[in-house]
Amino acid sequence: MATVRPYIKTAGQALVQRTQKTLRKPVGYKASKRPDSWSVLMKKALAQNPNLLRTLIGLSLTLIFMLSYAVYGATVSPSVYIYQTEPTVDVYDASVADENVERTYDADDNTTTWAWQVIADDSNLTWVNITATDLAPGAMLRVTNIAMLYSHELLGNTYDLQNPLEEEFSCADLCDYSSVHERISEEGGTIEFHALTSVDPARRSNGSVFAADLAEAEQKSRAAIEYTHSPSILRIEIIEDGNRTTTPSISAETVNESFGSVAVFSVDAATEFLWALAAVVGCFSMVLIPSLTVYFAARAKEKRDEAKLELAKAEVEASIEPSGHGNDGDIGTK
Repeated sequence: MATVRPYIKTAGQALVQRTQKTLRKPVGYKASKRPDSWSVLMKKALAQNPNLLRTLIGLSLTLIFMLSYAVYGATVSPSVYIYQTEPTVDVYDASVADENVERTYDADDNTTTWAWQVIADDSNLTWVNITATDLAPGAMLRVTNIAMLYSHELLGNTYDLQNPLEEEFSCADLCDYSSVHERISEEGGTIEFHALTSVDPARRSNGSVFAADLAEAEQKSRAAIEYTHSPSILRIEIIEDGNRTTTPSISAETVNESFGSVAVFSVDAATEFLWALAAVVGCFSMVLIPSLTVYFAARAKEKRDEAKLELAKAEVEASIEPSGHGNDGDIGTK
């Protein structure tokens, strides 16, 4: 065996030299200053910690289960109750009202004032809508209520997105809270006026409350709706230029909303659970799929390298086997 060792050493050195040659950097090579890509960093992390992938999968599955169960639990035992209101609409028309429209002519200003008074129901009053037609050009509508109203020109109107305020209109931010509101019609014809007694949305058009049981939910719902707008007398005036004799058409509409019913907020728990599960799985898949792809790609490359190493090893062993049948002197001579 003493004469075989030099040959094995020579063959091993040749294999090492071939490997180093393939890894040898070309002349003028400079290391890149850019940081390693995400896939390279992930591969290094997996190489340093073989249990990293198993930890990621286990943690993801745990989070998926916990979040899905949280959504499911919230739908099974909610503390949200939805209450319904019952609106009552009262319409007042000046042409058929018991109290006629008062006409006053001011000779000094050369203006004609038409005045009319409406006594609205003050219990849970929410909306006040007034329409005046057959108006002269430049006519002004004036609405007076001592209890004060919220109103704006955009409130209650159909939006055509010509005004930049329409897109994000909020009465709580833009409405005028005053006892006197005025609207002017430059071309005459019709003026529409809309006003709210409160900007709190809980007082109108249904709402929701948090409660421990149905009795508490009903109590909170009634407390949110109940409101007394006093005094509820509306004085409506139309001021026109000149000595006018044609009475304009005036109508008013008031809305009162009372408590209707309350019920627990409920959804299909099974459907919500599936939607929540799908959403969470989708989110974590965006993290796991690239990690799994890098992991399996690294494993495949590792297997290819192992196969090449086994092939090289087999070639070395195959080249060594014939020399074993000769004598030590022959090999030594070589």
